Amino acid sequence: MLTQPNTRKVYVRKVRAGVARSERDVLAVEEPLELRLIHRGESHRVAVTMRTPGEDFEMVAGFLFCEGIIQNKDDVREIRYCVDLPEQLYNIVTVELREEIEFDATRLQRNFFTTSACGICGKVSLESLEMQGCVPLSLAEPKISMALIPQLDAELRKAQQIFSKTGGLHAAALFSLDGKLQALHEDVGRHNALDKLIGTRFLAGKLPLTQSILMLSGRTSFELLQKSLMAQIPLIVSVGAPSSLAVELAQNFNITLIGFARGDSFNIYSAPERVIEIKN
Repeated sequence: MLTQPNTRKVYVRKVRAGVARSERDVLAVEEPLELRLIHRGESHRVAVTMRTPGEDFEMVAGFLFCEGIIQNKDDVREIRYCVDLPEQLYNIVTVELREEIEFDATRLQRNFFTTSACGICGKVSLESLEMQGCVPLSLAEPKISMALIPQLDAELRKAQQIFSKTGGLHAAALFSLDGKLQALHEDVGRHNALDKLIGTRFLAGKLPLTQSILMLSGRTSFELLQKSLMAQIPLIVSVGAPSSLAVELAQNFNITLIGFARGDSFNIYSAPERVIEIKN
């Protein structure tokens, strides 16, 4: 489907031990993607984001689901690239929605741009999730062994194929409760990587993800927690630090949030009941 490459080769001057030489290097591709919606015959230009080409349809489906615009794949009539502008063929995606669903274009545009700019206060952000029907997850299950956490980072690094070539991508990976890698998606934007993961599951009819662990390659923001909550992911592990609002969301909705997961060291910021400690 997609012809745009996700990596690009360039020549650089590499300096090693004071010696410079020309060598080829591999970069992660970054391109704009415009999202347009068609609803009841009207076209709406919703947003533009920078992303790594690949899994574009899955990414926009994940974005729309996490924003509460669509609830199941039947809400979408068609996802397609723009054919009117050949030079921008793979940089514009149009999603045609089913006429019966309710859609407020102004709300989606406002939410997207305020989230991107971090211009919305924490209290309003959390209340907006409750308005979308999000409820705290059950703490009764699932539960995982503390010994499982160090394995996830090692598996993530082994599976990051594009990152291993470029060093320039974020990853969102889905694991089963026994630590088996189920899916991994990469992108220059951490939110895009998660949208691709959730969108792929959404289009396959495999949501919610109540029996899964999400592993993130960088820091954990409110936006990533919000998307995870929409997909009902109960456990999130990250190699980086969480923001204060991300921790507040996790605490309010019973999401187990683990940060600084490097080797056998990590911090549990919320819902520690799900992590079974090893008794000496």
